[in-house]
Amino acid sequence: MRAQRQSPCKVNLVLNVLGRRADGFHELETLIHPVRLYDRLTFERAPTGIELTCSEPNLPTDSQNLVWRAVAMFLEASGIKAGLRIDLQKEIPLSAGLGGGSGNAGTTLLGLNEMFGFPLSAERLNQIASSLGSDVPFFLQSNPALATGRGERIQSLEPLAALSGAALVLAHPGFGVSTPWAYQNLAKYPAALNGQAGRARQVVSLLQAGDLRAAGAAMYNSLEAPVLEKFPLLKLFLEFFREKGACAALMSGSGSSTFALMEHQVAAQELAEEFKSKFGSANWVKVATF
Repeated sequence: MRAQRQSPCKVNLVLNVLGRRADGFHELETLIHPVRLYDRLTFERAPTGIELTCSEPNLPTDSQNLVWRAVAMFLEASGIKAGLRIDLQKEIPLSAGLGGGSGNAGTTLLGLNEMFGFPLSAERLNQIASSLGSDVPFFLQSNPALATGRGERIQSLEPLAALSGAALVLAHPGFGVSTPWAYQNLAKYPAALNGQAGRARQVVSLLQAGDLRAAGAAMYNSLEAPVLEKFPLLKLFLEFFREKGACAALMSGSGSSTFALMEHQVAAQELAEEFKSKFGSANWVKVATF
């Protein structure tokens, strides 16, 4: 028994922090969109145990890995007595704010549930996903979504009209940003820590109306406040994207990836080449569509 799945990444078109909660997490409203850029997962039944291999040598392949943990939790919840071999081929950079690891975990849950004949309900899969990480439930579905709470409550949306034909330039500088560090340091920026509610829904409305420029101007990420101060290179990336006419230039998640939103793929390809010329080939740069 063998199965393969593509594992997408995401960008946050809005990430608005609404304050710190009593449980230590932060209250969020975020507009998340899947991106057509993929890791690849292969699942194969084995006699016993969980064996994970990965093309990225810096990624652990034991219980520290979200894929490994997703497999273990799926097998326990389903009561299936089987071993599994999983191969993970990485294209999405690590610690990038693109949800690569969360996408791998969500894709694993979906892939195994299909492979074994759907033993778990959508509700049970969502419970497992939420326990693995705040971004994981998003990857149990394939649409743009509004996420609230700590990011685990997902409201799936229909395709957003203004993004039809649009494209992204994604840039990763070769280093990561710690998500816990980014949230901890929000305390130094009261306006970013206690954002104005409604930003995410405003951007959804503008995108549904087909107004890409107005929507781009309203896109926002609270975590830029601490991250851009510590990593000024990312601020230079964003300034370059804006100077070159991007509809929006934003950091995704807690970084370190930034993106430029362009009206069409040709413009995105041209911007990507200009970016490489200015900042050199050491950065990971990709053009992707929604």
